[in-house]
Amino acid sequence: MAGKTEITDMELMAKAKEAMAQAYAPYSKFQVGAALLAENGQIFSGCNVENASYGGTICAERTAVVKAVSEGVREFRKIAIAASSGEYASPCGICRQVLFEFMPDGTVLLDSEKEGMKSFSVRELLPFGFGPEDLR
Repeated sequence: MAGKTEITDMELMAKAKEAMAQAYAPYSKFQVGAALLAENGQIFSGCNVENASYGGTICAERTAVVKAVSEGVREFRKIAIAASSGEYASPCGICRQVLFEFMPDGTVLLDSEKEGMKSFSVRELLPFGFGPEDLR
């Protein structure tokens, strides 16, 4: 990214917290926000959107990925995730697989008001994940 300043982990997490404010969580009251950093430097935010039929609920991480993919961006390096509980909110299994699909070598940032930020690789969160390269 010549000529551009790299976003810090703290700045990316701040964007995740901003996205969290948009969450639609009338059932669980558990708001989650995500900020996805693309390889090209773009940031895509997402929040959880619940539905009375729980299977129709979409997580913040998948919202961010789907927004990016729908705009033609498919390579990501990092995602920050924040939750209204103030505790770490690790991605669910479906989100882990979606992240592995698009950024198997990416980084996941989680935040806790008490403990601070932690960083994990997508492969740490889904050690036996599979993606498009496995079809070759």
